[in-house]
Amino acid sequence: VAAGTLYTYPENWRAFKALIAAQYSGAQVWVLSTPPHFHFGQTNCTPEFLRKFPASKVPDEDGFCVFESNAIAYYVSNELWGSTPEAAAKVVQWVSFADSDIVPPASTWVFPTLSIMHHNKQATENAKEEVRQILGLLDAHLKTRTFLVGKRVTLADITVVCTLLCLYKQVLEPSFCQAFPNTNRWFLTCINQPQFRAVLGEVKLCEKMAQFDAKKFAETQEGSQEEKQKPQAEGKEEKKAAAPAPEEEVDECEQALAAEPKAKNPFTHLPKSTFVLDEFKRKYSDEDTLSVALPYFWEHFDKDSWSLWYSEYRFPEELTQTFMSCNLITGMFQRLDKLRKNAFTSVILFGTNNSGSISGVWVFQGQELAFRLSPDWQVDYESYTRRKLDPTQMLVQEYFSWERAFQHVGKVFNQGEIFK
Repeated sequence: VAAGTLYTYPENWRAFKALIAAQYSGAQVWVLSTPPHFHFGQTNCTPEFLRKFPASKVPDEDGFCVFESNAIAYYVSNELWGSTPEAAAKVVQWVSFADSDIVPPASTWVFPTLSIMHHNKQATENAKEEVRQILGLLDAHLKTRTFLVGKRVTLADITVVCTLLCLYKQVLEPSFCQAFPNTNRWFLTCINQPQFRAVLGEVKLCEKMAQFDAKKFAETQEGSQEEKQKPQAEGKEEKKAAAPAPEEEVDECEQALAAEPKAKNPFTHLPKSTFVLDEFKRKYSDEDTLSVALPYFWEHFDKDSWSLWYSEYRFPEELTQTFMSCNLITGMFQRLDKLRKNAFTSVILFGTNNSGSISGVWVFQGQELAFRLSPDWQVDYESYTRRKLDPTQMLVQEYFSWERAFQHVGKVFNQGEIFK
């Protein structure tokens, strides 16, 4: 039986996958999620932690070290992956589907209702329609099945339930859900299993669809700025005053997503650079890319204070429709909105329906992947592979200009998106 320590932050839905799996398998998992044992955004950035987990992600450890929530859940799950190779493949299919198809629209819809991301009306409407299609797909699949794969709970059910959790708690009101009776029946069946309840407790379903509150969002942003300026020496008393009264209900999903890493700007420790990203962005937007913007970039780029990264979507086999593939990119950009001051990227969709790929080149302040610095920026993290680039590589010019052959991709350019 597997055993280990899980480093996470409170109410992290990704950690729920491993904890529920451990309930089924009997694996012994010790959770460290609060100070002084573990402080997300601080402990996971220390040299000692990074020696074990170079990706700076909340992982599992028992001498054997592993990160990525799906890998950890697999490690502690025993036979929850199915008893045959065919069943295991189906489980992998649904685990991948949860990451690539459910997480992006769910985050786009739910995050603004929790006042941790600004509301974009069109993006929210698109996300609602995507969620509607996803629930319909699940409903058709579950019409003759109790669980997603086989006749008992597998990691497929655990993963998809945890991914849908915030939707069901925050926005899926009864009038929206009534068209999906099989999905609802399956979701309720799962969350009421003893192993699920041991981790999730009693799940309170949404009664009225939560809406974006502009005033609350503004207050949240102001509060975050004030917190950054508070002396840590005053911590105990001020935290006591800021904490909600015992009788106030604090939504678990909000606790997880409005996590404490928001309390400080993760870029403040970096030295001032001679490269002004905003100036490059203005030239990129207003002037010719090849004759003006790119020459400016190469002339002023500060390789000691900034870094270049190549990213590629890990599940190209799931890019069936180009419009849905584009939604993956735009949804990711919306969720990374607060990263704009410290990053720039060109992300491109190559190929056609059922034969696509997504990849891009990123510019980040600092020498590390910026996604690791805040849980708010990690929604799409596990769906991409990344590698650092040499600042002189032609790859950068290809992705920024869209006027090269992209011979390394093997597919034709379809369309691209710029994050600036």
